[in-house]
Amino acid sequence: MKKNILLLLCIGILFSCSNEEEKLSESTVIGTWKLIEVNADPGDGSGTFRAIESNKTIEFKRNGIITTNSSLCDPYSEEIKSSGSYSLANNSITTNCQNPNIATISFELKDEYLILNFISNEGYSQKFKRVN
Repeated sequence: MKKNILLLLCIGILFSCSNEEEKLSESTVIGTWKLIEVNADPGDGSGTFRAIESNKTIEFKRNGIITTNSSLCDPYSEEIKSSGSYSLANNSITTNCQNPNIATISFELKDEYLILNFISNEGYSQKFKRVN
């Protein structure tokens, strides 16, 4: 009886774990994403995502590399870096851009969209939709 209770407790703990790991698994991030919206907050938290016309894409590869058809250093620098690395352990992209605001970019998945959150006093984010 005690073994059954212990087994049920262990199963319950496994199923009660956060879905955060599932949302940011390799299978949900790997692929090509197209920029569809940006959020440039004025600094008071009132900013919202606005649709834009863009051809910018970002591709997450299985080997931990990220590539883009533009620059990872944009919007804060003219420096061109079209690749970097990403970590699912801390949800971050390392760009190797010289500007410390874009040397590391955090990312998250929300409602099947990829959101890149740049370090900024005002708040700046880019929203991407999966294209494959």
